[in-house]
Formats: sequence, C-alpha cells, structure tokens
Amino acid sequence: MSLKSSIATAAGKSSYWFLHTFLKGGSSLPGKITKRLDPNILQTLARNYDVIVITGTNGKTLTTALTVQVLKEKYQNIVTNPTGSNMEQGIITTFLHAPRTKNKRPLAVLEVDEANVIMVTKYIKPKAFVFTNIFRDQMDRYGEIYTTYQKILNGVALAPNATIIANGDAPIFHSKQLPNPMIYYGFANQPKKDIKATPNTDGVLCPQCQHILHYHYISYSNLGDYFCPNCGYQRPKLNFALTKIDHLTPKSSQFEIDGEPIKIEIGGVYNIYNALAAYTVGRFMGVTPTQTQQAFSKGKHIFGRQEEINVDGKAVTLILVKNPVGLNQVIDMISTDQDPFTFIGLLNANYADGIDTSWIWDGDFERLPQVNIKQFITGGERYKDITYRLQVAGVDPEKHLVEPDLDKVVEMIPNAPTKKVYILATYTAMLHLRKVFAAKGFIKGGLD
Repeated sequence: MSLKSSIATAAGKSSYWFLHTFLKGGSSLPGKITKRLDPNILQTLARNYDVIVITGTNGKTLTTALTVQVLKEKYQNIVTNPTGSNMEQGIITTFLHAPRTKNKRPLAVLEVDEANVIMVTKYIKPKAFVFTNIFRDQMDRYGEIYTTYQKILNGVALAPNATIIANGDAPIFHSKQLPNPMIYYGFANQPKKDIKATPNTDGVLCPQCQHILHYHYISYSNLGDYFCPNCGYQRPKLNFALTKIDHLTPKSSQFEIDGEPIKIEIGGVYNIYNALAAYTVGRFMGVTPTQTQQAFSKGKHIFGRQEEINVDGKAVTLILVKNPVGLNQVIDMISTDQDPFTFIGLLNANYADGIDTSWIWDGDFERLPQVNIKQFITGGERYKDITYRLQVAGVDPEKHLVEPDLDKVVEMIPNAPTKKVYILATYTAMLHLRKVFAAKGFIKGGLD
C-alpha cells in the first residue's frame, strides 16, 4: 500500500470510528473522505478479494443479503454492504470497516447502483455480476430502461471475463451479445400459452425486430417465458429454474427450484426471484442445494425490506417502495393477508428517492379499497401527492388520516385499530423511520 493510500485509509477509518461512536452511524462520508485523498483507493482496498456485484432496479438489497446467507454456508468473512449504501463512496466505506482475514481470497458481495457499476469496475474486476431486473425507476437519474441497461453494460465492458448471472425472464438481459460467460435463472412453473403483457408494461418490444413480444407465461410485469412470433427471438435456456410455487403469505414463500424444496421467511413472488438469484450464485460458487436450504431457513430480517418491528404490541412491517412495478408487487403481497391491517403510505422526493413522484399514478392503488384495511395513513414530504392518489383510488375518507411529520406518524402507530401495520415508504422516509424506531428502542440500530 502506497503512502497516499495509507493516509487515505487511516483518515477513512478514523471518520468511520467517529461517526459510529458519537453520531450513530454513517456509510457515505468515510468513503468520500478516503476517495478525496486517494481517487484510486478502491483498487487498493479490494485488491485481494473475489468480488460479486449485484445490480438492477428492484431486489438488489434482498438479493445481496440472501446471497451472503447462502455463501456463508461455505465461505467465511464475507464483506458486504447490508444497508444498501451502493454508490462508490458507500462501497469504499464497506471495505474500510471490513475485518481483517487470513483467507487468501476473501469474498465481497456488493450491491451496486446501476449507474455506479462502471465506478466499481474501473478499479475492481469482479468474479461475477448478478442482474436482477430493469424497470422504470427514478427517471430523473436513469432515463428509460434501455439507458439504464447501457449504464450497467458500460461497467461490464471493463470486466469481459466475469460471469454474468442474469434473470433470464427479463427480455432486456438477452438483447445484446456479450463476451462474458452467461448463466440464466428464471421461472418454469406454468403451462405454456400464447399471451401478451398488459398495456403500459415496460420493455415488451422485441430487441431484434421491434415487434410486440408474446409470452408462454408471465410471472409479473414483463418477466416470463417470452418469444417473438415475428422473428423467433426467445428466452434463453435457463440454467436454474423455479419449478413450483407451493404456498405464499405476506411473511413467507414456499417453492421449488429444479425440484428442490425451498422456504424463505419473506413474502411476494418478486422476492422468489431474489432467492432464485441467490440460489444460482450459490451453485456457481459451489454451494449445494442442501446448504442453500439451510441458509434460507435461518430467516434473518433484511434492512428495510419487509422488516418486522414490534411497536408497542403492533406488528409493523416496513417495506421500501420506489417504482410502480415494485409497488404493485407489494400490493399483491399484502393483499394476501387474511387479517385486517393498517396501511401507511409515506412519500418523499429527495435525490435518493427520485425527485419525480409521477410514478405513483402507475401504481395499482385502486385495489386497496377492496382489501381488509381498517385505516389509512399518508405522510412524508410529498404527503399531498400520496394523499390525493389514495383519494382518487377510492379510499374512504372516514378511514384516512393525514400526517406529514414522520415522527408523529410513528407516534400514531400504537393507536392503530389493528394489530398488523404495513408501512410502504420511499428510501429516505424509510431511513428516517428507522432512526426514530432506533431512538425509541424498537430496533437496535439506525443506519447500520
């Protein structure tokens, strides 16, 4: 390590220690300080690691967490960024506070923001990339889905030998020929038909001839067994496949991957994709199906992703929402709850959330009045937008409370008319809530 790198690392570690000792955390500033002193520090910090990069629109944080759980069945001392601090400075911080290990080639499993993949591959040549999906998200930052995918590919181009583990059900991931070795995962649990995606679905034009894609079956949105009746373009052969869904609840999912029974302690069809991705990474890294079953059975809570928190006897589930596809999948999931519950929708529009909130109009909120919801609460910096959206969706104004202040929203939870409470929050609203929950002693930590 050069003198510059040593000074930069020492400064970064000192700032990390100070923030976590006196100011209750911080995952970005230490990385910023370190990079300012040594712009190439990531190359030095990650030099001895085998790195797996996980990127895409939805599911990065959960896929990363599940992948780490799976790999821990075979590997020790895995470095990761569990709080979702997935830009370059956050990744630098991850390596700064990584424990020292005697392993010659320790692992790093990193969630990486789509636009930051190239910031990482400038300095690190990953062993593998994992692609979850690409949907419209934060249009002010990413643009359309093809622009987002190109941002990822710009980074992948710097690591042509890395294996790509991609969601084979996403048409966009098979749209360009790449030199990298490819492994595909996807769903193969339904009889074949000939159907189309619903109107206003992203990415359903054939990348070869621009004809509208057809599907043998659709799991959700534009994901499924696609084919083009015009030119013959079709889904690639899957290396690992979901073969059966047995039982779904808001808190758990039971299914089979290539005939192997799997259970995860988290609900939603969209989260089965995340588990399938983690399973595929495990097989790529030599983890057996039995070891993966054991890993998933441990059922650890994931930061801000269907995290259940006991708030004075109320079972509060905190769920991140940030785009219409993810939101609709969450609505699908909570609609399966047989018990009455309270619904809280919190909308912020900071840079980390995406400043354009028009995406809420593509969300299927119209389903909510038909669900067994006893009370609605809306809040956050853009409370007027989310409140009006629910009004248009037909929510009963007699059941609907409005509270912009997130601290006061937390104070309202113990008085909710139901034992169960689901909070759907954008990223900065979720972080704010976790800080309040931590300050009140409902959870052990705020950010990390």
